[in-house]
Amino acid sequence: MIRLGLTGGIGAGKSTVAKTFVDRGAYIIDADKIAREVVAPGSEGLASLVTAFGDDILTADGSLDRPALAAKAFVDDEQRAKLNGITHPLIGARTQALLDAAPPDAIVVQDIPLLVENHTAPFFHLVVIVHADEQLRLHRLTTMRGVDEADARARIAAQATDEQRRAVADAWLDNSSTPEDLAAAAAALWDERLVPFEANVRARRPAEPIEALVAADPDPGALPGRLTNRLWAIVGANATAVEVTASEPSIELMVTARSDDAAAELGDALADGGFAPVAPGRHRSCDPGKPATVAVVAPT
Repeated sequence: MIRLGLTGGIGAGKSTVAKTFVDRGAYIIDADKIAREVVAPGSEGLASLVTAFGDDILTADGSLDRPALAAKAFVDDEQRAKLNGITHPLIGARTQALLDAAPPDAIVVQDIPLLVENHTAPFFHLVVIVHADEQLRLHRLTTMRGVDEADARARIAAQATDEQRRAVADAWLDNSSTPEDLAAAAAALWDERLVPFEANVRARRPAEPIEALVAADPDPGALPGRLTNRLWAIVGANATAVEVTASEPSIELMVTARSDDAAAELGDALADGGFAPVAPGRHRSCDPGKPATVAVVAPT
């Protein structure tokens, strides 16, 4: 199984990519859908919000009045923290339950609008960004969704910049043309990279790099940092250091384990995280678009 983080700016066309992936067999986890589910009528989340903010956050039919909640929850940091303290654990628990239910051979696609802003990119095997220029997104929002222009500009400005998205992207799908072109690009990514990547992780088999995929990296200069952050997310407290030791002809990294026991435990974690064992203390990337070698060393 691999987990893919899917995101993009508002109006970029992320839903087209998500649908394409689902049509090809993706196990989808939609962050926005979960956020709505945990505060649905009759839910524990909604009851907790009413207790915290009052029953005037409800509509006449008993559902959540989101503007009324926002008027109370976003007045200061204390109220915002109160809201997050209620909803975030529920969203996390529901997300984990869905992950636990995923088949062992799944390509899990987690559709997360604020993935970049929430700094969660390293926790995914691969991050896909759907991109469209700001003016094109503005046009889509105002003409296709009926969003007021000032509101649309404010929403775009509140999200991550293109540079911030590119820095965490493993794959970049451009949506400056037609939905059909975007769907075709997403389907090609699925067939040529995601399916082999998942199969390699499940078989604990290193990938043979595919030149075209490697060359398509959205920001090669940021790749060492992406790999370093990904490794930290995998190894966690079992390591004291992750460092890049070489960048040519491919990237090599070294993980210093916290102890001899920790070094032994890291093998499985790295394999599950996308780096297959190739020799004692050595691993290679399972992703045909992201070649890298990882050495694990015991503390000196």
